Amino acid sequence: MAKLWGGRFSADTDALMKQLNDSIRFDIRLWDADIRGSIAYAGALAGAGIITRREAAQLVKGLRAVHAEFAAGAFVVQPGDEDIHTAVERRLKELIGDVAGKLHTGRSRNDQVATDMRLFCLQAIADLQAQIAQLQTALLSQARAHVTTLMPGYTHLQRAQPITFAHWCLAYFWMLARDSERLADCARRAGVMPLGSGALAGNPFAIDRQALAAALGFNAVSQNSLDAVSDRDFVAELLFDCALLGVHLSRLAEDLVIYSSAEFAFVTFSDAYSTGSSLMPQKKNPDAVELARAKSGRLTGNLLSVLTMLKGLPMTYDKDMQEDKEPLFDSLDTLALTLPVVAGALDTLHINADRMRAALDPAMLATDVAEYLVRRGVPFREAHHLAGRAVALAESKGLRLNELSEADWRSVSNQFEPDVRAVFSFEQSVASRDVAGGTSLRAIREQIRQARAWLRKAGKHSH
Repeated sequence: MAKLWGGRFSADTDALMKQLNDSIRFDIRLWDADIRGSIAYAGALAGAGIITRREAAQLVKGLRAVHAEFAAGAFVVQPGDEDIHTAVERRLKELIGDVAGKLHTGRSRNDQVATDMRLFCLQAIADLQAQIAQLQTALLSQARAHVTTLMPGYTHLQRAQPITFAHWCLAYFWMLARDSERLADCARRAGVMPLGSGALAGNPFAIDRQALAAALGFNAVSQNSLDAVSDRDFVAELLFDCALLGVHLSRLAEDLVIYSSAEFAFVTFSDAYSTGSSLMPQKKNPDAVELARAKSGRLTGNLLSVLTMLKGLPMTYDKDMQEDKEPLFDSLDTLALTLPVVAGALDTLHINADRMRAALDPAMLATDVAEYLVRRGVPFREAHHLAGRAVALAESKGLRLNELSEADWRSVSNQFEPDVRAVFSFEQSVASRDVAGGTSLRAIREQIRQARAWLRKAGKHSH
């Protein structure tokens, strides 16, 4: 098939230039979006009276036949297929003849590829949200099973205050909820149809763009043809969402790598999500989450690649924009593999509750000691100072904080009464934080209820 743009050229394209220029090797995965867009566009051309209804029916029938070939894995790429658009049109002409040449009337590959990419991204967003929901479900399942399982909470990777494992799981649940919500917001902006913008100046054949948008499932049409063909904000935004999701998976992975070490032994990974050493027979490595942690850099790099490509482009379409696809596809493929693996690792994770509790240290209740004084009318800054003096005294005597004698406490401040010993209950400390988002049993159960409601709502509003 002749090139879609070859009329004014008299010499063949250099072989290496052709290899650099052709994008069929990666944009072939846009086939479904490309054919869907073309089927709708055929209807729009007929609606505008540019082609007959009979010609539109021929085009649609042929396009559906091409779609069936792709779906069956039977489509054969030919050497002249520069990109997915050329390949589909070439095959369409082979099936239905010269009427295939009418399909491109008023349409450019510029608005065609922009439309394809948006349709592709909308589906990819829906798929990502479903995968995120699976991981959230695994976290919620663990949370429901460990509402009262005590463990240390950390800041600076130092023991801070007692929490529950449920609270830890739910922290990542809400982190992932924001990822899903960002994707939904991205879908709103990706759902603007550029088709009908032509190469850059619009369509001269009075096609009904609103009807075309409705047929393709877009929520709006683009307002400016120059912007429509040059806009790849939605790609950059989706890549950012993927990159930040990768960062969150990396943080989750880092916690689990630490918690699964022999020094912590808070959790044990299933054999299905672990690997061994080629030299050391005793090793059981948390490679599932280590790889998730590593993929974060890849996702961030893909975002940076596209932002760098876009930053110096003049209006409107430039061939540089062909470089938006491989980073996007790579990020989506990376997450499509990583998210289910992390969900499986979480779902099969064994929680060593006794080991978690054993890691609790009475010094973690120093804040509760300060709060004890606050309840006795001592200003918090003074209470904090006195609690710190008690910690220092215990350290100087080689004692745990709860092992100080009544005389020791009184030597720090006469505000300490014998009932200060009642402060040293991890269960009580957790229960005392009975606010929305806190660690009390009531607050955790309410948080689980809210998380389940969020998942139900997200499921109803998914694409």
